[in-house]
Amino acid sequence: MTTRHPTRLLLAAAASSLLLLTACGSSTGNSGSSAVSTSGSPTTVSGPLNSGPRSSIPLVSRGTGVLPSVSMAAGQECGVPEAMPTRASGTLTIGTSEPAFDPWMVDNDPTNGNGFESAVAYAVADRLGYLPAQVTWTRVGFDEAIAKPGGFDFDINQFTITDDRRKQVDFSSGYYTVAQTVITVDGSAIGDATTIADLKDAQLGAMNGTTSLDAINTVIAPTKEPQVFDDNALAAQALQNGQIDGLVVDLPTAFYMTGAQLTDGKVIGQLKAAGGEAEQLGLLLAKDSPLTTCVTAAVDSLRTDGTLDALAEKWLAGADTAPVLN
Repeated sequence: MTTRHPTRLLLAAAASSLLLLTACGSSTGNSGSSAVSTSGSPTTVSGPLNSGPRSSIPLVSRGTGVLPSVSMAAGQECGVPEAMPTRASGTLTIGTSEPAFDPWMVDNDPTNGNGFESAVAYAVADRLGYLPAQVTWTRVGFDEAIAKPGGFDFDINQFTITDDRRKQVDFSSGYYTVAQTVITVDGSAIGDATTIADLKDAQLGAMNGTTSLDAINTVIAPTKEPQVFDDNALAAQALQNGQIDGLVVDLPTAFYMTGAQLTDGKVIGQLKAAGGEAEQLGLLLAKDSPLTTCVTAAVDSLRTDGTLDALAEKWLAGADTAPVLN
């Protein structure tokens, strides 16, 4: 393993952070098209808006590979794409769902760098030494990624890290702390709810296989069995149509759905974490993946130098305030 001086590593990480926060190039309009440069100059990719103007999200134009002090098996080192045991040599394959929603992915296009999780994915790729042109995306269903992880090097899709899931898959360290949140529409039976008790007799819903569904059953424990949906688009439609009184989703999704997807949408409030421990979203990898150590090191470095906070502020700003239901 190559020995690196701690000060040089810190300088390298700082340089990477500055590169990540540098803008260049553009994509315009709501068509979902994007232009990503892999030349010597960085590129920015602009995204459509939820409301009001949004500045373009920076994409790094070259892989910085600032993690060479983290070793994998057999003497290989993180930060060197050609040495990493990815599915395709020199290429990082990232999974996400179809469709992928704002504010996590903008325009259902993970390749444009717009949206919090797309930006995080490219930042992780950069720390591992990959150029944007060396990143490829594949679509994998949420449940499928957990039950049969494969076809990707890691998957990013708001996967909460849980002990049960760890039996089947690996996770990186957490890249975002999230709260489950109840939303509704004006005129619903829970439109004036302010407490957990107010939700006990409600017909609630959530996406199948999610911690949102777990939160309904364990935190709210309603008298009616919750309705389960294959994705949040179907759940939102059911809420709008009055088939359910309320929907439980993560907090950033709650603000997006009530502001952009639902007519007269309303955030009721956050649920306390089951067991008292805040939920962490992690990158999902196959069980015992040889990449888990490197991917975790990349996430850790992005957390340490403030990049994750900066990206959350850019893409999830305002989605962190809602009353806590008691």
